Amino acid sequence: MGFLRSLGHSPGLWRLLLVRLTSQLSDGAFQAALAFSILFNPDRHTDPMAVALGFAVLLLPYSLIGPFAGALLDHWDRRRVLVWVNVLRAVAVALVAVVMATSAPDAVVLISALLVTGCSRFVAAGLSASLPHVASRDVLIEMNAFFTTLGAGLLAAGTLVSVGLRAIFGADNAGSAATLLAGAGIVLISAALAAGFSHRFLGPDVPDDAGRSAVYAMAHGLGHGLRAAATTRTVAVVLSAIGVHRFVFGINTLMLLLIVRSMDLGPIRGHDVGALALIGAGVAVGALLAAFTTPVAVHRLGRRWTIVASLAVAVVAELMLTHITWVTVIVSAVLLGLVGQTIKLCGDLAMQADIADTYRGQVFAVQDGLFNTAFVLAMILAATALPADGIDPKLVVLAAGLYLFGAIGVGLLHPRHVPTRIETPVDLHPAH
Repeated sequence: MGFLRSLGHSPGLWRLLLVRLTSQLSDGAFQAALAFSILFNPDRHTDPMAVALGFAVLLLPYSLIGPFAGALLDHWDRRRVLVWVNVLRAVAVALVAVVMATSAPDAVVLISALLVTGCSRFVAAGLSASLPHVASRDVLIEMNAFFTTLGAGLLAAGTLVSVGLRAIFGADNAGSAATLLAGAGIVLISAALAAGFSHRFLGPDVPDDAGRSAVYAMAHGLGHGLRAAATTRTVAVVLSAIGVHRFVFGINTLMLLLIVRSMDLGPIRGHDVGALALIGAGVAVGALLAAFTTPVAVHRLGRRWTIVASLAVAVVAELMLTHITWVTVIVSAVLLGLVGQTIKLCGDLAMQADIADTYRGQVFAVQDGLFNTAFVLAMILAATALPADGIDPKLVVLAAGLYLFGAIGVGLLHPRHVPTRIETPVDLHPAH
């Protein structure tokens, strides 16, 4: 119950929680509105490869520059970053709405949405890097689980907001634009909440490259983030596990997109938003379960065996998709949601507890880049291999093999004992 006491004694923790919740509510509203406007808009027609390339446009550019930009989280006052990046995000959402209303091609809409996605990921990394400043180390895993559970609920609520507004304004370009605008106001609320923190309250305590310019910090951000991750074994191993999961999740995402567009799964209605919403709900339920099971597992089994057990469950969940029915799809979605969230929580804990605050933002940005790049590359590869109906048992077995390989790797490489205090890598600033 230590984390409940922390909530009661840390006003900063409540404010950070509210910033995260409003941010994820706006993310859910925007992501759903964008997906509906591209995939299920009578004014637009999108093929599978276009969907995969659309994700690439949205995620890869920031994934490439994110590790450099992440250095700013360890160079500037994180409070100011959360305020002004959210303001920029609100402006970017309005821009996407305008582009959508003018019936611009999908490519133009996605490129405009890129700015929104980049700002969202930057804010998310800043929030994660800031958490150790408002929560003690011994309750970090519980706090991550608590924040993530409520955040996932608000993400789903944002989706429902877009579903409701879509029903009011319509599914065409004009209606999609009106739906997209709903997220901009929520983003501004998040910015206002972040403005309530005092100067440097969220860190960094000792800015990386203190006394140097922001340009210098960005130029060295990738190197610092990679070195900090690589020289902290717990972080390096869990990032590898996250990469494996996101790669397989990318394959599954495109596969299920094609399936619901090409066949009827009985109780799961194909060919429309309802099927995707139900599958997404299954993933969300699994993530919710992880919020309760992960802290218990980490305290009793340790991070190493928690991750190994999760990847073993993922093998079973993936193999269930060799036979597509509405039961196997939903059960697999729940289990993979559980697995993905468990590994993510273990990763957040490793980066918050084992990485010095001076480099924490850069490591979270590296993780974000890995997270998105693995997902997009998997979607593009799957688009070249999957048939039109999305069903390919051989690809599913290959994905299950990747999970098994990941479980074995974590079991062999993860330290048996994790550090009891935060260690600062000693070679991040090699002699010139």
